[in-house]
Amino acid sequence: MASQQPTSSGLTYAESGVDIDAGDRAVAMMQAALKRTHGPRVMGPMGGFAGLFRLDFNEKLFQRNYRDPVLAACTDGVGTKVKLAAELQAYDTLGIDCVAMNVNDLIVQGAEPLFFLDYLGLHKQDPETTSRIVAGVARGCEIAGCALIGGECAEMPDIYAEGDFDIAGFAVGVVELARATDPLRVQPEDVLIGLASSGVHSNGYSLVRRIIDHASLDLGRCYETFQGHDNRSLGEILLEPTRIYSPTIVNVLSHYRVKKVVSTMAHITGGGLPGNLSRMLPDDVDAIIDTSSWKVPPIFEFLQHHGAIETEEMYRVFNMGIGFVLAVRPAFADSVLRQVQKLGERASIIGEITAGHGEVTLNNRPHRRGTKNHS
Repeated sequence: MASQQPTSSGLTYAESGVDIDAGDRAVAMMQAALKRTHGPRVMGPMGGFAGLFRLDFNEKLFQRNYRDPVLAACTDGVGTKVKLAAELQAYDTLGIDCVAMNVNDLIVQGAEPLFFLDYLGLHKQDPETTSRIVAGVARGCEIAGCALIGGECAEMPDIYAEGDFDIAGFAVGVVELARATDPLRVQPEDVLIGLASSGVHSNGYSLVRRIIDHASLDLGRCYETFQGHDNRSLGEILLEPTRIYSPTIVNVLSHYRVKKVVSTMAHITGGGLPGNLSRMLPDDVDAIIDTSSWKVPPIFEFLQHHGAIETEEMYRVFNMGIGFVLAVRPAFADSVLRQVQKLGERASIIGEITAGHGEVTLNNRPHRRGTKNHS
């Protein structure tokens, strides 16, 4: 019996919703953006099955910098901020958010970011949109000082509804074992230095979107609250990318090769100051925060007003204007503060460490330990 041959009218992958040719065009369009993030430690051509990265292109230099190197790794996404971006068809900065959410976690360990990979899940491949998103990832990697050495664009029309997509990333860094941060180093009298956020960053957007719907807010409107401040629409303010702190933190840590001036650090993500500062505390100390020591950005007051949200809930969900915190030995607090300000950060002393029980207190109101929330 002759074998059955496929006919010209047979099904194709494209008819099932996956366009390989469009995927190839998207890859071609993003090559230049990826290449800009590559230094001499990136090996091999782009487009392979896996990226190669030398721990250093000069082995003698690496041995001088690291005696006992430890790799640090983390993964994170952007959450439902992607829904706002899709609604506004504003895709250029989500990649920066994705890099920031990862490298800001990485540097908490004292690590220097080395390389990054991204994952993009799509309903349908549109090369122009995909290249805009990945260009944002590349821009984030340039800011963070790491290489974008690979990624995945998955076209899955049965998983993602039309217009929906998701983005996540994976970062790897390196830290000298003896220099890695350790919450057990935190001591009473340590000073807490807060670095300003660029806005809402990438957490709490399920609540943000609920407020928008509840109050029938117009994303395209510049509300009176913002006029004279930055004169942008509500949508533009909400899509402001997450600030990347790695250049500042790596620079500051490099100034103290011997003394352990920075006891530990925290990236303020879901859970706000209470939920994230508690993660950097041992059981015998508390963090005391004075919320009057910085100015809360107008976007948070705007959201609180239109959602009728209790202040305690605001601080439990959002960063409220502080995106990163360092616990610093008191004798060096002023020096570190000047350094981060000189490096372009808006920073201030926001509190201190005292003897206690692992709690975070905002204006004398204690908060128990929390867990990270990605929504």
